[in-house]
Amino acid sequence: MSGFFFTGSTVAKIDEKGRFVLPQEMRYGLVESGKCEFVIGLGLGGCLAIYRKAAIEKIVEKFKENQHVAKFQKFFTLFFSTLFPTECDKIGRVNLPPALRSAVGLQKEIVIAGVMDKIELWPKEVYDQNLKDLLNGASKGMSLAEMTEEAFALLHEGVETVREKPASTMNPLYFEVPTK
Repeated sequence: MSGFFFTGSTVAKIDEKGRFVLPQEMRYGLVESGKCEFVIGLGLGGCLAIYRKAAIEKIVEKFKENQHVAKFQKFFTLFFSTLFPTECDKIGRVNLPPALRSAVGLQKEIVIAGVMDKIELWPKEVYDQNLKDLLNGASKGMSLAEMTEEAFALLHEGVETVREKPASTMNPLYFEVPTK
């Protein structure tokens, strides 16, 4: 599946058993070795992330190189303890573990967003507000124009991006999660 990446977004409902239907085109992108098995865990910015098994294996290999570095221990504990291997049922439903639903506030409606090598699951109201803020220039951090400029600068070799704050002081959430 070389060159494949996830794109697009759709709204889905979570049923009373904590399941939602993953769109068919996204399910196809998760198939490896003839099976639609994948891993769900916490994502950046207040969402859940669905990773292909091969992507998680690459992540694990890279993280193993730093598994004994103290500054990463809390992150590794949270990241790996919230990963849940799963699969779709015959009609494409995915069961979301209650701990993950609770952690990011997933209720009845979610936005399923394809983002390169993963699929993100957002509470609909959070996704809608983040999109509105970004488009209206009200997003904390950079404007859409600045984000676009920095992202497209990544396409040019030798161009490094500049962060406004050192990584150690940055909010680990790339979108603000509204407080009630």
